[in-house]
Amino acid sequence: MKGQSNSKVTTNVNNSKENVDFTRASSVVIKWTFDFMFLSLCRCFKEDKFDEFNETLSTFEGISLNPSLKGKPYNEKTMICAFLSRVMHGKQLDIQFEDDGIIPLVSAAKIWSKLECTVEDKSLFKDIVNLLIVQSVGVCLEKGQTSSASTALKWFKNNYEFSQNLGVKLSKIVADMETYHPFLMSVSFSRLRETVQTYLDSYLEKNPSDYLLKEATKVLQSPQGMETSDSSLPDAANTPTRDTEENRNTFLRLVKSNIQQDIF
Repeated sequence: MKGQSNSKVTTNVNNSKENVDFTRASSVVIKWTFDFMFLSLCRCFKEDKFDEFNETLSTFEGISLNPSLKGKPYNEKTMICAFLSRVMHGKQLDIQFEDDGIIPLVSAAKIWSKLECTVEDKSLFKDIVNLLIVQSVGVCLEKGQTSSASTALKWFKNNYEFSQNLGVKLSKIVADMETYHPFLMSVSFSRLRETVQTYLDSYLEKNPSDYLLKEATKVLQSPQGMETSDSSLPDAANTPTRDTEENRNTFLRLVKSNIQQDIF
């Protein structure tokens, strides 16, 4: 009987240790996966893969809610992805990211102001601010929504300091409804995306998020690489999916809360 009792104690201790090790290992895996999904979103943005970006964003949103992802680095990357999603949907004026009815690029500007600490080149930060201002007006005019263009410009005038010359120029463009004004053509939406990509390249250089990608590349380059890729990984087509609407709503609430709390 005594021997059985000691055996049970030993088993319980071992199980406890295994549980602790598994919990810690799971936390590490979640962090690696978070970084990989962040990198994937940046890549989709760069390659302008709209549908793939949205699919990846849904996965990222679910992972970002994991309680092990605490601290500035994870909050920072979550905010960057929220910013990218708004720029990606910048021309879809019917999409609402916040409750106050502002257009996606104005919502992007609100997040961008909280990311200033992540930008080493302050001129780059200001360039993106100006591009957001111009394109917030430009996309509204492009869609024939002059009232929305006026509202967006007014919001920027109330919340940002920018040159009087830019304000006067945009006010005239809106008043005259000059959708294809040369200035809007030169400070284009494509230029906004390219400048944001410059920021991402710089950020990823300082904050590499490619550990899982490097490890997967090593596996594929090994002699058993192709066999591993074919037989060891689950078939995505047979992987069960779930409704991510609840995660999406929670994610958006967290982002909105972060905007309001100056967490950076």
